[in-house]
Amino acid sequence: MIKRITIKAYQVGLVFENRKLVTVLEEGKFWILGNKEVMIYEMKSSFVAPIEISILMQNEKLAAMLEVVEIADNEIALYYVNGIFKEVLTTGRFAFWKGYLENKFIKANTSKVEITEEISVNMLENQKVRAYIRKFNVANFEKGLLFVNGVFVKELQAGTFYFWNNTIAVEVKNADTRKQQMEISGQELLTKDKAALRINFFASYSVVDVTKALINNKDFEKQLYVTMQLALRAFVSTFTLDELLSKKDTIAEVILEETKNKMVDLGLEVFAVGIRDIILPGDMKEIMNQVLVAEKKAQANSIMRREETAATRSLLNTAKLMEENEMLWKLKEMEYVEKIADKIGEITISGGGNVISQLKEIFVK
Repeated sequence: MIKRITIKAYQVGLVFENRKLVTVLEEGKFWILGNKEVMIYEMKSSFVAPIEISILMQNEKLAAMLEVVEIADNEIALYYVNGIFKEVLTTGRFAFWKGYLENKFIKANTSKVEITEEISVNMLENQKVRAYIRKFNVANFEKGLLFVNGVFVKELQAGTFYFWNNTIAVEVKNADTRKQQMEISGQELLTKDKAALRINFFASYSVVDVTKALINNKDFEKQLYVTMQLALRAFVSTFTLDELLSKKDTIAEVILEETKNKMVDLGLEVFAVGIRDIILPGDMKEIMNQVLVAEKKAQANSIMRREETAATRSLLNTAKLMEENEMLWKLKEMEYVEKIADKIGEITISGGGNVISQLKEIFVK
């Protein structure tokens, strides 16, 4: 049996006899004798071996025409064709034709944590590669702690971090380092004289030591809350209600000073604390209002008595001056006559008598 085979440019023909590779044909026309099978391959695509590739590679001519890449169980390879990424190769043996395309492979060991291979960020974000990558973000207002298999490794600054996705447990814990505010609302407290009241309190703080905050302490925000709460309770219990109300402006300073060392242990820095409101029970409010009204009435009475005393003293001084000075007396008399005259519209005279003489007696002594 004879048949004619044509191999075009960038094609390769493999001639098999009884499943054994006997000849490799390149571009040209060939006569095939006997019961042989010819398989034609395009060099623009990868080579898919019809039998075990290690057997085919025993043929020196074929071995020179192929590039074989072996990927171990804990590896992947990024496959580039003419400088353009094409696919990810996983465990196995792959063969590619030489000469027609420029093939490039970047092999990576995925059994470790860090990505030490020279792989660009754009490639790590590629949809085909993302399945093999773990990604963690640390914002510019955060700091992160890297844990591998539950063990702290290092502190991470702001940025994006990539690790291989494998059986090793990798975790990044982030802490916000911006200034934050915590509210302690409606704390029911007893003063030294057993007066019940409620206080709304706040604290401004930030995380300054991420390691202490996240590793040495569990739930540092809750611990901060309890520390401030206990300090506030201890302070209020040492004063009576009146004393506390008079010292309310200094409460923040005292509590801030008392909790400073504890904040260092939590990895925090507290910038300011303060009281928003002091809320008294309804009956206590009524009593305080009554006290306030009584104080204001007493102040009003005191002012009235002081003014009356001043007016009386002024009258007494005026009387003494008038007693000692006859002209002053006469001027005061004329002042009152003038005031009386202002109230009189007209004078009606009835009866006899010398009116002019009588007026002279009033104004001229």
